Amino acid sequence: MAKLGEKERKFIDENPFVGVVSELREDGSPHSTVVWVDVRNGTVGFNTARGRAKPRHLEHDPRVSLLVLDPNNQYKWVAVSGRGELTEEGADAQIDKLAKKYLGRDEYPFRNPDETRVTVWITPEHVDASGFDDQ
Repeated sequence: MAKLGEKERKFIDENPFVGVVSELREDGSPHSTVVWVDVRNGTVGFNTARGRAKPRHLEHDPRVSLLVLDPNNQYKWVAVSGRGELTEEGADAQIDKLAKKYLGRDEYPFRNPDETRVTVWITPEHVDASGFDDQ
């Protein structure tokens, strides 16, 4: 198992930079979307909802990759790939935490009471990064 370094963890955790997550469709083709990103205990995660493509794809094949790029420096980025674990536990609280990070709002304003929120935590198998040599 790979480990997220302290510089990479801070980069993801302390900046409202979106990530691009890629997982595999049932036919094996890649599916990529933009996500809000969270870090917990060295594990990177994002939030979604049941019934959407990401959980459906990950339940079929848990392999996932996440790239977080500094929008002010395209040469500074962190990429994490591994296996995604889906959980509903804490997902509602996480989407509120992410709304604070990305929107400055205490609660996620687009909540749909008919949706079940889910967190995907990525157990890192590979961690790559660029642009951290000067820190």
